[in-house]
Amino acid sequence: MSTITQAQVQVTGGVDTHKDTHTAAVLDTAGRLLGTAEFPATPPGHAALWDWLTGHGQVALVAVEGTGAYGAGLTRFLQTCGVTVVEADRPDRKTRRWQGKSDPVDAEAAARAGLSARSTATPKAANGQVEALRNLRVARRSAIRQRADAQRQMHTLIITAPEPLRTDLRDQPMKDLITRCAASRPSTDRAAQPATAVMIALRSLARRHRHLTEEIEQLDALITPLVEQINPQLSTLNGIGPDVAGQLLVAAGDNPDRLHSEAAFAMLCGAAPLPASSGKTNRHRLNRGGDRQANAALHRIVICRLRWDQRTRAYTERRTKEGLSKKEIIRCLKRYVAREVYEVLTNPTQPPPATP
Repeated sequence: MSTITQAQVQVTGGVDTHKDTHTAAVLDTAGRLLGTAEFPATPPGHAALWDWLTGHGQVALVAVEGTGAYGAGLTRFLQTCGVTVVEADRPDRKTRRWQGKSDPVDAEAAARAGLSARSTATPKAANGQVEALRNLRVARRSAIRQRADAQRQMHTLIITAPEPLRTDLRDQPMKDLITRCAASRPSTDRAAQPATAVMIALRSLARRHRHLTEEIEQLDALITPLVEQINPQLSTLNGIGPDVAGQLLVAAGDNPDRLHSEAAFAMLCGAAPLPASSGKTNRHRLNRGGDRQANAALHRIVICRLRWDQRTRAYTERRTKEGLSKKEIIRCLKRYVAREVYEVLTNPTQPPPATP
């Protein structure tokens, strides 16, 4: 007798990730829900989740929410299993209002986004030098924010200080003010007096400011050579320093080949123009989405080139005569810079391209 071998059913998985648990859902090729289950967010839980998915058929794709946060460990595990993993965005507000919100519902929505190819973004690898650079930049950004807070608090204390002390300190440059306040020796026995309490607070904030400055300098000493080692050509572009180059490298990730085109990189950075036309009006507007820190890095490049690059200044003058506003010109320049940066990110050994 002849036998007919039944083909194994292909399924698509979706995972809603949390700190302690992951909820998974599985769909067949027709979009029918085959089941949902919850697993602990641990290595044994990852293995159990994979066994549960493969128990329903051949896994073609898994869409995971939060691949750069709570789902980072699961994403790395699934990639080692050889399955395609895509990053799934959370459902929009309209969908949540229509069908509610729960972990199984979100997992099913992630699976449907992967099955319908609405979610196609490849997660960042997060296993190389760029991930190390991202960790260092997190500490540096936090130190800069705290140092700025300390500086603002010093100004506030001086404004509300008693008049003799306020007159003495209000016009001093910040560098001299920090040096003077850090070296001051107010008497702690008179801390109940407003003037003495202000000096004690200023001394504490000034020493904190100085300590944070040293911490930032130590992190910069690690970040700068790391940026040069990852992509030596990126810092040679006009207007790009170690800080901006580090942010652009973090936006691309350890696997910049996941960016299939320079248009995709521009959309990732929020620099891709969005159509805003109606009737006889034909125009584009700013993109409010994407990685806003990467967008801020492109903005700093453009502002620097507007002042120092003759080609950029000539372009600005020409487009101004054509009737474009400064905001629209900066939007266009961001798009050109994104194209230039993309070529260097994807070809780090090639010389930087000459943008016309």
